[in-house]
Amino acid sequence: MPKLRKMLGSADSEEVTALMRAMETQSLTTLAGWALRCAEERYLPLLPPEERFTDAVSAVHRHLSGELPKSGLRPFLAQARKAAQETEGAVEQAAARAVATACAVAQTPTNALGFTFYGAAAAAYHELGLSAGQDCYDARAAEEFTALRRLLEAVSVEAEPHPVHLQWNC
Repeated sequence: MPKLRKMLGSADSEEVTALMRAMETQSLTTLAGWALRCAEERYLPLLPPEERFTDAVSAVHRHLSGELPKSGLRPFLAQARKAAQETEGAVEQAAARAVATACAVAQTPTNALGFTFYGAAAAAYHELGLSAGQDCYDARAAEEFTALRRLLEAVSVEAEPHPVHLQWNC
């Protein structure tokens, strides 16, 4: 069985570069909402029920609707990170990290890229199993990045007047 990585993808790949460029054009609110919806729809269903993830998702929804200040997110994000660290199984751990990291976009916008790397791993391991070759995983990850970019483009604000400033450290 190949050694499974926690994340799949490369910041140098065509798919990831296109996704990064799309992220740079959007506001923090748009990025956080997109990441949250993707995590809820694509990766949360891969996890067994865990209150700390659903609480974090709910808290981010409340924050984005103006009901919860950014400072109120901290305990929920910390609990989601802890739950992700405690999650076992390759698919589940990648999905848990994707959900926790997507929730944290509301606080740290560069997490918008990080959650996609975890999400790519979760999708690839879920669909291909745990014994496929690295080339298969990489191809599936590329498909996931393209799908995530399309989902971002679908909710993007054209000529966003307040795009978030993203400094990529990758």
